[in-house]
Amino acid sequence: MKGKKELATTYNPKDFEDRIYKTWEEKKYFTPVIDKSKKPFTIVMPPPNITGKLHLGHALDNTLQDMIIRFKRMQGYCALWLPGEDHASIATEVKVENELLKQGLVKKEMGREAFLEKVWQWSNEYRKTIRKQLKKVGISADFTREAFTMDEKLNKAVRTVFVKLYNEGLIYQGNRITNRCPKCNTSLSDAEIDHEELEGHLWYIKYPFVDGSGYVEIATTRPETLLGDTAVAVNPNDERFNDLIGKKLRLPLVDREICIIGDDYVDIEFGTGAVKITPAHDPNDFEIGKRHNLPQIRVLDYEGKINELGGKYKGLDRYEARKQIVKDLDELGLLVKVEPHIHNVGTHDRCGTVVEPIISKQWYVKMKSLAKPAIEAVRNGDIKFIPQRFDKTYFNWMENIQDWCISRQLWWGHRIPVWYCNDCGHINVSIDEPTKCEKCGSHNLEQEKDVLDTWFSSALWPFSTLGWPNNTEDLEYFYPTNVLITGYDIIFPWVARMIFSGIHNMNEKPFDTVLIHGIVRDSQGRKMSKSLGNGVDPLEVIEEYGADALRFMLITGNSPGNDIRYIPEKVEAARNFANKIWNASRFVKMNLDNEIRNKYANCKEYSLADKWILSRMNTLVKEVTENMEKYELGIALQKIYDFMWNEFCDWYIELVKPVLFEGNEKEKGIVYNVLYIVLTTVLKLLHPSMPFITEEIYTTLTGNETITTSSWPEYKKELKEDKAEKDMEYIIEAIKALRNLRAKMNVPPSKKAKIISYVLGDAKEAFTSGCRYIKKLGSASDIEFITDKSKVPENSVSLIVKGGELFMPLFDLVDKEKELSRLNKEKNKLEGEILRIDKKLSNKGFITKAPEKVVKGEKGKKEKYKEMLDGIVERICTFK
Repeated sequence: MKGKKELATTYNPKDFEDRIYKTWEEKKYFTPVIDKSKKPFTIVMPPPNITGKLHLGHALDNTLQDMIIRFKRMQGYCALWLPGEDHASIATEVKVENELLKQGLVKKEMGREAFLEKVWQWSNEYRKTIRKQLKKVGISADFTREAFTMDEKLNKAVRTVFVKLYNEGLIYQGNRITNRCPKCNTSLSDAEIDHEELEGHLWYIKYPFVDGSGYVEIATTRPETLLGDTAVAVNPNDERFNDLIGKKLRLPLVDREICIIGDDYVDIEFGTGAVKITPAHDPNDFEIGKRHNLPQIRVLDYEGKINELGGKYKGLDRYEARKQIVKDLDELGLLVKVEPHIHNVGTHDRCGTVVEPIISKQWYVKMKSLAKPAIEAVRNGDIKFIPQRFDKTYFNWMENIQDWCISRQLWWGHRIPVWYCNDCGHINVSIDEPTKCEKCGSHNLEQEKDVLDTWFSSALWPFSTLGWPNNTEDLEYFYPTNVLITGYDIIFPWVARMIFSGIHNMNEKPFDTVLIHGIVRDSQGRKMSKSLGNGVDPLEVIEEYGADALRFMLITGNSPGNDIRYIPEKVEAARNFANKIWNASRFVKMNLDNEIRNKYANCKEYSLADKWILSRMNTLVKEVTENMEKYELGIALQKIYDFMWNEFCDWYIELVKPVLFEGNEKEKGIVYNVLYIVLTTVLKLLHPSMPFITEEIYTTLTGNETITTSSWPEYKKELKEDKAEKDMEYIIEAIKALRNLRAKMNVPPSKKAKIISYVLGDAKEAFTSGCRYIKKLGSASDIEFITDKSKVPENSVSLIVKGGELFMPLFDLVDKEKELSRLNKEKNKLEGEILRIDKKLSNKGFITKAPEKVVKGEKGKKEKYKEMLDGIVERICTFK
């Protein structure tokens, strides 16, 4: 069968990548139709945030997913890769708000509806951009099923789960300490906070006794919260303070009486052993306050400023208040000392602002009962982490889990489905908006202003995207999904929540495997960031090198869970590989006669080279399939690379060129078929990682419509030829040795030399059957087999090879007089260089004044020249 078109003379991915993707979409190759006779294989894409362009991390994540889904599609599965985007409430709201400020528009002045209209415009624009970028990378996702966390069907799923959990008593509203971002003015969950060690201070402060008998000295890292203190705590086992428990203190600057209490939580070794207790501004103090029934006095507002309970400090920012309070304490003689102190500080992962723990009324999910079956699912192996070490990260978080704060003081997001009755105060919780209060019948209802944490909707992603809560065909067929591919940085906020949400709402795990990958760092191993200016735009890489080269670079050498480095030279090497494939394929296509190939399609009279390459290809199929099944994608790609570059291009094609150019019809027909089988097979194996070039070559070579839905190659026992592989090892090693010797002696390939072969047993049999290959690629005029080394001519060069020894008469290779003349000139030149360096190194002025690096460099040159000289002298001796 002749292809309908020819491959271009030069490899240029710009010529075909966009065209190919457009065809894939038009043909709907990535849109699976439910087929009960096939097994489903499902991947849901970790939804990128609609906050900007995709980066190299997205390119890596999606290339890994694409490799797996293309592999499974070719294996015959009904393969669905479901794409989508996340609304990213906090990040998006901040981005849009900042953009509007540039236009002179203020969010609060605009009002909720007008602001949300702007966010939807932003959302539509960036979703379109993300979709375009993903297609440039070549991903084979089904965009007809594309989802967005703010879609109405997903919104319904969110409301349904909220109501379900509320009715089960797992969602509640309560006054608790919640981490709050003063800049974004919203509550945060623990998963949205980064902890870092910062240099701070410990302030030692006197708290006087009410009776005037002295004072207790406390140490604190946050003197501004002193205004809300309601007690001082000591450890009841601390003998220093036993007799002070119950005594009254006068709170400095506030003139409020507080009590000394005893609590085991207090660390005897920290500070002075006495700590101030501020239940409204510290999570540990909050728990102590509950145990001792202490009042809760909140002195900071949600923007991090002192409120009306802060007296003269009202309106001051927390850090300005700190300075003023410390100054006032010092003036009153109550500041004992200040010490440097390193402590962990929580910052908002989106904006970097130091968070403020503040008591407030929020909505929470009770987590203990939800976490238990999710922990068990991983512990018993129903869900596996690859690499397995990441299950420790998962267990550490899940086994120490706290109730999840799910309310956010934002406008963009899923508004909490709660309506307050303004007449009777009843809380109405409903999937759909109620028309009247379920308790009193009043129509005077007002919806909760807060929205849900972004991760609440993301936690439902594996089933909400398939149509839940409706019992859709997609949900029934494609759920549970198979593998989740994601980075190690979101095991806490996302992976764990999907697991417990899937088990609780679907009574079934959401996926069976979690494949964890690392992050893409720069060539120096640094994390990419705007501040360093070391970020790389994947679209720019694709523009220069093509999508296949980018994908190849990201996957080669990649192992699960480990970070990789972006090295431009590696992308160039990947493009060189693509170019190698292109040129080899052009050679095959130009030399194929399909009429003759078809005539001898069933002829199995293979040569040694044919048997060898088919056997090696067969082994490759087996190993790559096993690697792909184990998600060892980097290993699989490296094996394909080695086979394609070395065994197929550098060896097999060269081995069969004499047949292609000089063989009879039958010999050519057999080689045509082997070339065709091997090339099309390797293109299929390579397709998941380099989809564009493999599609262009495969369709051109075969005339078939596409490679994307072609069948994955299968291992065939009858192609395994251990003897042929062993024989070719002998031959290839011999050819390499001969080539190296000729290169060392500057012998041009056109000058043929007789080879005398002293090899026995298997090696002799291999050399006999592979004579023509050695003669052709080893530039031999003839091969003589001997069993007695005494028959080797004098002045022959010896080569030790596997199985024996090869000899070449020296004067068959070179003209003695000319070579001796050349070698002596080279010898004189090297001796001159060594003498020059010796003079320089014996010069005391040079040794004392020259930088150590320069002196060391000269010594290194001398050693190199001496080594070269020894080789030249040895060569000269062979002519004597």
